Amino acid sequence: MKKTGNQLEPAAANGLLDRRFFLAGGAGLAALAAGGARAEPLAIPEWTKKPGAWFTAYGQPSKYEAKVGRGAIVEHNPLYESGPGSVRTPLQFLEGMITPNGLHFERSHNGIPDIDPDRHRLLIHGLVKRPLVFTMEDLARYPMTSRISFVECAGNSGALYAKAAAAGTAQALHGLLSCAEWTGVPLALLLDEAGVDPKAQWLLAEGADAASMSRSVPLAKAMDDALVCLYQNGERIRPSNGYPLRLLLPGFQGNMNVKWLHRIKLTAAPTMTKDETSKYSLLLNDGKVAQFKFQLDAKAVITKPSPGFQLKQQGFYEISGLAWSGNGKVAKVEVSADGGKTWAPAALSEPVISKALTRFRIPWHWTGQPAVLQARCTDDTGYTQPARDVLIAARGNRAAYHNNAITSWNIAADGEVKHVYV
Repeated sequence: MKKTGNQLEPAAANGLLDRRFFLAGGAGLAALAAGGARAEPLAIPEWTKKPGAWFTAYGQPSKYEAKVGRGAIVEHNPLYESGPGSVRTPLQFLEGMITPNGLHFERSHNGIPDIDPDRHRLLIHGLVKRPLVFTMEDLARYPMTSRISFVECAGNSGALYAKAAAAGTAQALHGLLSCAEWTGVPLALLLDEAGVDPKAQWLLAEGADAASMSRSVPLAKAMDDALVCLYQNGERIRPSNGYPLRLLLPGFQGNMNVKWLHRIKLTAAPTMTKDETSKYSLLLNDGKVAQFKFQLDAKAVITKPSPGFQLKQQGFYEISGLAWSGNGKVAKVEVSADGGKTWAPAALSEPVISKALTRFRIPWHWTGQPAVLQARCTDDTGYTQPARDVLIAARGNRAAYHNNAITSWNIAADGEVKHVYV
């Protein structure tokens, strides 16, 4: 890496700088970021002259962060008081890898049930030697395990299958994605206690919501890293995310991480429920359906800058975003500022955890010229996120699920950011 004064040799075209610039010392970076502004004595603001507010029972965000919320896309069903719908995580306003509980995305099929934990039960039955019923108090006595894992709806980024470029922020286009520390009892421990019949190859997981949302899950996954979760980021799971009990299947499509979990039935074959036959499968160009595509493939999205941002002046910016893979760890993320013609490796923020969100960063010097920003992820299996035309050629655009194509953000000469296809 060559450095002369505040200048740095580009790592790729259109102003992308070497990721090691973050380690090259603070003086040049500060000058590029702040423009070398001269410090003036600080005025004494009113909030330092009087006592502040008193404590509250549960902390809330600052009133100045009111714009940071979950945007809603509601599909109202007139037959029900609460129809299916979703609210999305504001990815562009967050940092790090963990999503606050109050901003974790939500997808429900018939509203959020108000469940009394003292009356809630988990039944394990079917092809087992001893059917078991657990209270929440029973489960709380078992050894707990914590895992940091992303949850992504299979329909996340589905709007990018459309022929025309999509309007909307990173939240609107990619916000059915969140990451948390989940704590609970390994499902394998409970199944071992029930005694798995050798004929069992699958299980049915069913929620206690009014939709009785249910999915078939391979027994091998259940015995691997599945958790029956009671806690999210250290507190009891929020109602919108499955209180008092939810299933966690790291790396599998979000709908399979059944919320409000109350029944697990071991079976010899998939149950073919309404939630895995009418939706959450891939409709291909030839009219066939690719069913039981569970794992979510490698994906990266630039969250800053992204639509809704306005670059107000030329100079240094940090390009930042999130990468993840349901297959394992993020091995590398590459960023382009010229629509994929040249690429530079981004820095990955530790910790890099299997099946969790990974924050990536790369310095960029914007000259005021138009640019197209892209990011692509490669996971530790060697799989690399495809370009949109490659994904469409292989799958078509009749599907609404599992869109992990590279996303492109166009930076106009006036600094406006929009989604484009290249």
